[in-house]
Amino acid sequence: MLLKNRVEELRKKQNLNQDELAKVLRVSRQTISSIENGKYNPSLELAFHIAEFFGKQIEEIFIYKEEVQK
Repeated sequence: MLLKNRVEELRKKQNLNQDELAKVLRVSRQTISSIENGKYNPSLELAFHIAEFFGKQIEEIFIYKEEVQK
């Protein structure tokens, strides 16, 4: 499974740094960094909060791609 996201892109469009977004979402800056770098997949609850904050559907922010087995 490959989960990409647009969190960094959307955050920057709103002129927010990671710390500011983290405070709004009530998570750590490290959590935001890990999500943006693809090292951490947020819980469903956090994904909904992120989507709501940016005024988007979850599918517009988190893009799921199934990996092809070789």
